[in-house]
Amino acid sequence: MSGHLLRRHAPIPSEVWDLLEQEAKDRLSVALGARRLVDFAGPKGWEHSATNLGRVGPVVSAPAEGVIARTRRVLPLTELRGDFVLQREELVNATRGAADVDLTPLDEAAHRVASVENAAVLHGWPEAGIEGVVPASPHQPLRHQPGTTAYDDLVASAVAALKRAGIAGPYALALGPAEWAAIVEGSDSGGYPLIRHLGDILGGPIEWVPGVEGGVVLSLRGGDYLLEVGEDLSLGYDSHTDETVGLYLEETLSFRVATPEAAVAILTV
Repeated sequence: MSGHLLRRHAPIPSEVWDLLEQEAKDRLSVALGARRLVDFAGPKGWEHSATNLGRVGPVVSAPAEGVIARTRRVLPLTELRGDFVLQREELVNATRGAADVDLTPLDEAAHRVASVENAAVLHGWPEAGIEGVVPASPHQPLRHQPGTTAYDDLVASAVAALKRAGIAGPYALALGPAEWAAIVEGSDSGGYPLIRHLGDILGGPIEWVPGVEGGVVLSLRGGDYLLEVGEDLSLGYDSHTDETVGLYLEETLSFRVATPEAAVAILTV
């Protein structure tokens, strides 16, 4: 475990750390929908600070005749951290064998951090230098008007646009929570479950992705999008009082788009 997480300073025994790790893993495995749809590289460690872009900047002069220099271009990783506070009494209850330990603050922090990662991948994060899948796409977004526009027709149009651009499948559909719920509950014009019909069109998964607005149809062929992680989501210690322990979930990441035309957005209007 990385020393910078300062876990040895926390008033938490090893068996409780194991409980917290499992709880975080369970919550994050559901919420980290975007990383299941793009290429994933890592974890490469806390010290890994930048993604190689395979490019160089302009030629600059060097202090010797007949010598040139160019600076390698990189994409810095962003440190992402979600803080939360647990009650020490609940952690003590865990050592007693309680099966209903209240870890709600951890669950909420996991959801927040996952939502930020998902949004960065699909919608971008300009402040962190991340251009997401949707902003990079040259395709005109499709517009969904609930009660007016059939969602399966829009998904079929998105897949057709990708095929015309020479982007092979299978394809996936990333959906925000509201859109996902509506599709799970819906059916097509023939009464067939909508989620199954969409799966037939896509040939790939339909993912619940908190932090995402609307929907995104994208190719799963690989090589189009890269999420690089230095430190994968890890639990760290911040501080404690007689009643509480301050902890956090932390990761470092970068994201880059290699093939902008490999996705089509569906906006709910």
